[in-house]
Amino acid sequence: MVETAVVLLSGGMDSATALALTIKEGHRVISLTFDYGQRHRKEIDAAERIAKHFRVPDRRTMTIDLSAIGGSALTDARIRVPEQRRLEEIGRGIPVTYVPARNTIFLAYALGLAEATAAKAIVIAANQVDYSGYPDCRPEYYAAFREVARLGTKRGAEGDVIEIHTPLIRMSKADIVRRGEELGVPWELTWSCYLGGATACGVCDSCQLRLRGFREAGVSDPSPYASRRRRAANA
Repeated sequence: MVETAVVLLSGGMDSATALALTIKEGHRVISLTFDYGQRHRKEIDAAERIAKHFRVPDRRTMTIDLSAIGGSALTDARIRVPEQRRLEEIGRGIPVTYVPARNTIFLAYALGLAEATAAKAIVIAANQVDYSGYPDCRPEYYAAFREVARLGTKRGAEGDVIEIHTPLIRMSKADIVRRGEELGVPWELTWSCYLGGATACGVCDSCQLRLRGFREAGVSDPSPYASRRRRAANA
């Protein structure tokens, strides 16, 4: 029997790889994307393109306005997105791009969707190696949420626990690029930049981590960048 998995699809390189991996493993996929009041729609549009590329039969976008909560540079235009931070600084401490309780909110919705659709698992492309330092990307957080799934749902109480999969949690960005290459991930359809310009900025934390991953994997990133000179200076 083909099992169903709910895959959180943000439109970035990590979630695209997690989606491709889940499909490769033979699961039927429900892709779940959130329009959460972020600065731009680029990643939402990217998620739709990626889902169509992989012919995901059930594509869902949920609107949750986290900008009403505030407290993050990703949802409040008054808070400046950090640029040109040194790579060794990224991941130290929790940056202003952290969105309060975002993954908890996303996973709670995904858990309800998985229970309602009889999905076996939730797949999220969290990563703790090359990341921005968000506390809800750590393995211990997902261990705790597995207990939430076990204790807080009808299926969990009946012994049919919804699994929480984090297949990229201990992979570097270079490892993710290499795995994505094997899986045929269309990198040109993905969007990683925190900003919503015509092209990726090349200097925010997310762009820098992406660029390093491609560089270390020896793979050319097909995405155009707006700030080649500044990027080269900060490489």
